[in-house]
Amino acid sequence: MKITLRQLEIFTAIASHGHVTRAAGTVAMTQSAASMALAELEQQLDTPLFDRIGRQLRLNESGRQLLPRALDVLDRVRDIETATRHGALGFDLHLGASLTTGNHLLPGLLADLRTRHPQSRIRLSLKNTEQVVADLTHFRIDLGFVEGPVQDDRIVRHFWQRDRLCVFAAADHPLAGRAATHDDLRQATWILRERGSGTRDVFDRARANAGLPITAAFELEQPEAIRQCVRAGLGLGCLSILELRDAFQSGWLAPVETHFLDLERQFQVLIHRDKHLSPGIRAILALCGINPA
Repeated sequence: MKITLRQLEIFTAIASHGHVTRAAGTVAMTQSAASMALAELEQQLDTPLFDRIGRQLRLNESGRQLLPRALDVLDRVRDIETATRHGALGFDLHLGASLTTGNHLLPGLLADLRTRHPQSRIRLSLKNTEQVVADLTHFRIDLGFVEGPVQDDRIVRHFWQRDRLCVFAAADHPLAGRAATHDDLRQATWILRERGSGTRDVFDRARANAGLPITAAFELEQPEAIRQCVRAGLGLGCLSILELRDAFQSGWLAPVETHFLDLERQFQVLIHRDKHLSPGIRAILALCGINPA
C-alpha cells in the first residue's frame, strides 16, 4: 500500500469543505484531479470514505475514523518542514476565536508568541462560539478561543481567564448608572448578540436562572453595532466588560446594575481530542498557562 501525503491532503480538504470543487481550489488542483486522487485513495483502502448526497460528500464511518489519523500525519509533516525551514523557531497555525477573545485577548498573546517565535505564521478566524466549535470538530482550525458553554465530547476544554458581562445603556437612559429591577429589565427593549454566540448563551442562562423573560428587539453579530445602537437610544445591551471599558470611561455608555443576574463566565481554550499537539500548539497553550496532559 502506497498512500501519499497528497492523497491525505486532498481527503482532509474534501472532509472540511464537503465538496470536491471547493476542496480542489484550496489545494491548487483541478476538480477532476482531486476526484481522481480521492478515488485512488478509496481504492487503495478498499472502502468508500464519503457518502455521496448529490454533489455533497459527507464522511461515513470509515472516513470519520481516518480523518484524525490523516490530520495527525499531515501535522507531523508540517512540524518537520517548519523545523527544517526555520530552525524550530516558527509555527504555522490556524486559530479560531469568538469576537470578544479575538479582539481583546488574542492580540497580546499573539504579540508575545511573535516575540518568542518570530518566524511564526498565524491565521485567525473570528466567529461566534458555535461556529468555532464546528470548525474544531471538522479540523478546520487548530485551536479555539471562546467564552460560551461547550458540550461536545470530542472537544477538550482548558479554562483560561475569567470575564464578566455587563448590562449597559446610553448615558442619558433612565437606568444609566443605577440599579435595575426585574420589572425594569422586563419592560426594556433589548439589543443582543445572535443566538450561538457565547455572550448570548451566558446572558440567556443568567436571565433564565433569575426568572427574567425578555424579548430581543435586535439581534446583531458585531459588538460594536450593539454599542452604537444602545448609544442611539434603541434600548439596553449586554456585552463583556472588555467591550465596554472605553465607552464607560468616555461617558457615552453607562453600566446598569443587575445584582440578581449571574453574568460571570470563563474564557476557554478548546482543542479536538484527536488533534496532534504540535510544538506550535504547545507553545500557545504554554503562553495561556495551560499544561496539557
